[in-house]
Amino acid sequence: MKIVCLDMEGVLVPEIWIAFAEASGSPELRSTTRDEPDYDKLMRFRIGILKEHGLGLKEIQDTISRIDPLPGAKEFLDELRSRTQVLILSDTFEQFASPLMRKLGWPTLMCNTLEVAENGEILSHHMRIPQSKLSTVRALQSIGYETIAAGDSYNDLAMIRAGKRGFLFRSTPQIQADNPDLPAYEEFDDLLAGITQALKED
Repeated sequence: MKIVCLDMEGVLVPEIWIAFAEASGSPELRSTTRDEPDYDKLMRFRIGILKEHGLGLKEIQDTISRIDPLPGAKEFLDELRSRTQVLILSDTFEQFASPLMRKLGWPTLMCNTLEVAENGEILSHHMRIPQSKLSTVRALQSIGYETIAAGDSYNDLAMIRAGKRGFLFRSTPQIQADNPDLPAYEEFDDLLAGITQALKED
């Protein structure tokens, strides 16, 4: 049996932190896992910037409520889910994800959580499990699944390489150059075709 594991931000929806950086006028928050491979380091930096500017969960959720999936993402996901099981593996947080999952038709999502004070200040982040994407792929493989994965960032590379097949989607020129053996796509139709071919392989 095969299952497809997809990253969320940058693949199905815009990068939340980039959108919030623009909405809040805090350009420091534009950094993502495309720029910083160490996610814990990146989140500590983000939480420090939020504290410095007096920004909290409510402000981020207000921005998220105005974010729509990338053009064609829901149609791609609907078609893919008609062909195979799909799991969204993201380093986002439960407190961020619900509005986006609703707009995508409620696909299954595994992500992380935030510790938030009563006043809405984000105190810290808690990862579901170390190396959450790779660990989840390994767990799926341990119960008999072959995994096919796609993502755009440094933190997707381990799950992409751990599976039967893997793809980069709308990644950066640097990540593509560093991983020339991975098929890299820019359009949902091409990604769907690549995944469909992988599903047919023994």
